[in-house]
Amino acid sequence: MSENHRVHTNRKYDFVLIAIVVVGLASVVGLSRIIDARRPAADPSLEEEKLYVTANTARRVSLGFNGLIADWYWMRSLQYVGHKVLSLPADVPLDDLGSLNLKLLAPLLDTATTLDPAFMEPYEYAAVVLPAVDVDAAIRLTKKGIAANPASWKLHYHLGYIYWQRNEYLAAAEAFSTGAKLPGAPAWMKAMQAKMTADGGSRTTAREIYRRMFEESADKNVKEMAALRLLQLDSLDQQDQIRTVLASYKNLRHECPKSWSAIAPLLHSRFSLNSQGAPLDPSGSPYQLVKDGCDVELDPKSQIPQK
Repeated sequence: MSENHRVHTNRKYDFVLIAIVVVGLASVVGLSRIIDARRPAADPSLEEEKLYVTANTARRVSLGFNGLIADWYWMRSLQYVGHKVLSLPADVPLDDLGSLNLKLLAPLLDTATTLDPAFMEPYEYAAVVLPAVDVDAAIRLTKKGIAANPASWKLHYHLGYIYWQRNEYLAAAEAFSTGAKLPGAPAWMKAMQAKMTADGGSRTTAREIYRRMFEESADKNVKEMAALRLLQLDSLDQQDQIRTVLASYKNLRHECPKSWSAIAPLLHSRFSLNSQGAPLDPSGSPYQLVKDGCDVELDPKSQIPQK
């Protein structure tokens, strides 16, 4: 092959690739226009109730650029949740969005995974966010991912996580057990099965769940949520320790302490204290004495979730 012919061929391939990209982008724009054309006039007093282009319709009009359109739907689902989250306090975790009207989230994630069944991020998002909104949809989407990606142990982990949240520990154990048998599954998946069977509702199990989620997830928001839940578990342990001290003080003095300074010497060896003697939670906020000094709770300004 001559040098001129090779250059001509390379240019031809470059032209074809550029044309493919242009057509793909045009498909995204075209799909967006179809959605806009089918959407009724905006009414600020009403909430959008349905997805105007179904997963199957989106697949038909994608012109073979399923991956690009799936990415678009994925980004749209993130924007949809992000817009809703603006109405909530900044410290609300990603897995506690049940108060929001996220009716479109499941259809958006379903469309993204219909267009690209191997797209893992929407499945993880469904496992973390959807249980508080529509747990049945979360289970359906995760099982859909397992059917499309039978070699993925992470999807079985996600399914086990959903069942664990529902306190269905035997179902969670089965999900972890199935995933543990797949190639590449870490040894702790098998250990997680045992934890579910023995003490699925314990804080130790919860800490293991969120620690593994923090380590395995590539999603920044999911990692932040898992980190918050780990701090929350540490705080619950700390509050139990403080209640033990409060109970001992009451048994000895027949009254509850009026301030933290009264029991600061008993807390000093186990907690960091502020200038008033109040113990600090894992985020650095001081705990609050409540019920006339007989109990403890988080400061409302603490970064740690209240529930």
